[in-house]
Amino acid sequence: MKAFFRSFLASLLALVFLLVVFVGIIAWKTSRKPKIEDHSYLVVDIYGQILEYDPPSGIISQILGGEPLTLQAILSNLEKASLDERIEGIIMKFSVNNSAGLAKLQEIRNAIIKVKKAGKKVYGFSDNIDRKTYYLASACDFIFMPPTAYFFFTGFSTSTFHVKETLDKLGIEPNIHRIKDYKSAAEMVTRKDMSPESRENKEWILDEQWEMFIRALEGDRGITEDKVIKLMDHALFSAEEARGAGLIDRLLYWDELEDMLKQEKDKKLRTVSQNRYSQVDPAKLGLKGKRKIAIVHAQGMIGGRRSTVNPLLGVMMGHETVVADLRRARMDDDIDAVIFRVDSRGGEGLASDLIGHEVEVTSRVKPVVVSMADVAASGGYLISYRASKIVADPMTITGSIGSISGKVNMKEFYDKLGVTYDFVTKGPMALMFSDYRNFTEKEWERFKEDHWNGFNAWLKDVAQHREMSFEEAEKLAHGRVWTGRQAKTNGLLDELGGLDRAIEVAKELAGIPADEKITILHYPEKKGVLGSIFGGKGELNAAARWILYRFIRDDLVGSWKMMTEEPQFFMNDE
Repeated sequence: MKAFFRSFLASLLALVFLLVVFVGIIAWKTSRKPKIEDHSYLVVDIYGQILEYDPPSGIISQILGGEPLTLQAILSNLEKASLDERIEGIIMKFSVNNSAGLAKLQEIRNAIIKVKKAGKKVYGFSDNIDRKTYYLASACDFIFMPPTAYFFFTGFSTSTFHVKETLDKLGIEPNIHRIKDYKSAAEMVTRKDMSPESRENKEWILDEQWEMFIRALEGDRGITEDKVIKLMDHALFSAEEARGAGLIDRLLYWDELEDMLKQEKDKKLRTVSQNRYSQVDPAKLGLKGKRKIAIVHAQGMIGGRRSTVNPLLGVMMGHETVVADLRRARMDDDIDAVIFRVDSRGGEGLASDLIGHEVEVTSRVKPVVVSMADVAASGGYLISYRASKIVADPMTITGSIGSISGKVNMKEFYDKLGVTYDFVTKGPMALMFSDYRNFTEKEWERFKEDHWNGFNAWLKDVAQHREMSFEEAEKLAHGRVWTGRQAKTNGLLDELGGLDRAIEVAKELAGIPADEKITILHYPEKKGVLGSIFGGKGELNAAARWILYRFIRDDLVGSWKMMTEEPQFFMNDE
């Protein structure tokens, strides 16, 4: 027995020792200050999934290789680089394999333009460009590609996915009620093609995106609409053809670009990576002030209590997590205003309302400015409209004020599997939500009535907060989706712009002079190494889920897309 305890104690001490060494190494790595040499170039690689902010997976995911590139990191680094005398210029690396929507790309474009206005050159480099990627690349001073690079320049398109006939074959019958005709997400299970209303909505979105795309290319590269159409008719370009058409500036391999930009006395180009430059304190570059504004980030599908990562659905926005962050910002007397940064296609109605309520409560205490990223539609709009002001990018997808609810009848499918159910009930409508049968006529009428009552209460609240009549709000609802520019025109939001404009609006509402520097606080806050490891609340599980999701989305889905799809113009759907 003594030998057992000695062995157990020795193993325990060894485990503690290894843990201490592990924590020490990670703490040392994460606490090192980056050394940035003079005449360095910041390299920003637009590749893979680009979330608006860090997912709820903690620093453990960074250690294990799952930390994503975020829009916030990109924007912050470009802002710092514009002021940092050690940074000679920016190299933007582009790839068609990125998840950024048009609003995120527009914000990066604006950040690139600010760097250029600061007197620094921005060089674009890519071995694979499509139309969406070119929209971002065109903001650079120069675009370079290796001679064997790919350049796809096709027309705009969007598509919808339908499984109705699959469900029919499986014997699964949806009992779905939608409000109303433009709420096209329900058509995935109720139709085998687009409804006329869905097609109409997508056409006016594409028309708007086309106009903004043409305007950007004409301003950046002098490419007119007629020339764009002519180039799209060619569609597939070699790098040499792209250069000849004026789409890019020069053919270069990466090492040749390095040779072109490096100092004569140096053997290689001095570069600093995105992650390393993220460790540079903005305060060292004069980007912090005494007064504070909080940015509360709300991204992903809305559902559940705590924000987490679903291996299949990705980042999930939990209402208790977001409410807690809003409450912290509201109760902190040192914070003058709150920016509620929304990037969500929607989700659970109840959770959305609970978040929206907290936004309203906070706005009674201090200004709350919503800043919409790629998409703030359906539940994403529900959590937004009760703020003091709403700011969205012209290409943000918003609106979709509507609702989908119901159940599915699995009886025939169960029969095919040989699965049977039997029931004992007491009281009326006991089997109303059973998946073993359809709604009865009485149940269906009661269900629709309740659904409409809930929706009309929401629409009435939207109308009140947006200072319009119920009838005016109804013309904008029933699932209709708008770009940010359209939503500004029809009154669903207040101003156009990215996060930088939202900060300006927040300063105005808080009485902070426009030229006064401020300190930005981000919620949820990033935890340190020890806090992530020992802080509990599922950090390791969150990290594992994030890495699994990254594998499913980036590796498996990415490989499938490369084998089966042609490049398409990215467009968020409702």
